[in-house]
Amino acid sequence: MRDYYRPLVRSDFPRPDTALSLAGGPRWFTHVARHRRDGSVTRLAATEVPPEALARLTARRPSLLGLPMDRAQIMGILNVTPDSFSDGGSDRNAAEAALRGRRLIKEGADILDIGGESTRPGAPEVPSGEEIARTEPVIRALAGVPISIDTRKAKVARAAVRAGASIVNDVSGLTHDPELAGYCAENGLPVCVMHSQGDPETMQDDPVYEDVLLDVYDFLERQVDMLEARGLARGKIIVDPGIGFGKTQAHNLALLNGLSLFHGIGCPVLLGVSRKGFIGRIGRAPEPASRAPGSIAVALAGIAQGIQIIRVHDVAATRQALALWQAVEQGGKDDA
Repeated sequence: MRDYYRPLVRSDFPRPDTALSLAGGPRWFTHVARHRRDGSVTRLAATEVPPEALARLTARRPSLLGLPMDRAQIMGILNVTPDSFSDGGSDRNAAEAALRGRRLIKEGADILDIGGESTRPGAPEVPSGEEIARTEPVIRALAGVPISIDTRKAKVARAAVRAGASIVNDVSGLTHDPELAGYCAENGLPVCVMHSQGDPETMQDDPVYEDVLLDVYDFLERQVDMLEARGLARGKIIVDPGIGFGKTQAHNLALLNGLSLFHGIGCPVLLGVSRKGFIGRIGRAPEPASRAPGSIAVALAGIAQGIQIIRVHDVAATRQALALWQAVEQGGKDDA
């Protein structure tokens, strides 16, 4: 029976001499929770973890686009769609969208994630040509800004990279378009692999898992291994458990509670929870634009588990919250 190791992450002082750094960052652990498919979860000393598994948990993640992965980075969401669940139709043209993107950078976004196809539950697929027409001029107008293209399609990714994008963010985890994995690998292009059960049109119909935490882990690990076998360095791959994509509220909460497990894949971990439906339900905020407090709370909970990238709509509010949270956590110390 396979063992899965979830580090029990801490950041308090004093740090014991036996503590191990999580992913080369400021957080540390001395123990792990061992998960098994029989449902058992056992607390173990980190010294009991096999060396290969321990190496992936502790190895420093290489920088991406010049952004260090030993601290939390903010990915600002810039949807240029008429129908995204929260910010669809925000701009009348590419120039307005680019202005909004530059405002997000000024507010504290480290990278922009630009998408031309809504992936909200029930959203229909958008033809590649239309997706390119929406995203390409905005990317060109934002030249010099770190940009991720949020797409499931190789044709769209090619056009975006020619226009200036540097990372591909695929919500299908490279399962929608068989050409996209090869394109990223052949060009050494950083890619974010997200887990999703089903397409946006059907993913929320009746999602079922044997063990959502381990099922999502296995999928992401397989996709990362596939990319690495095709020549893409593991350090250029980001993993995302796909909160809200083919998951019930219970699934989402189980994944959020066990997020540190995903460090075992050996890649930076991205968390995208901003304004999601479960935040509205739990936080009693039916309008997506009113969900910033809940979104920030969950993002900070993820950062406490060592998540390296948080994908958000409310950049300025998140940046402020993160700065204050880190200051309190450090307690006046110069190093976290």
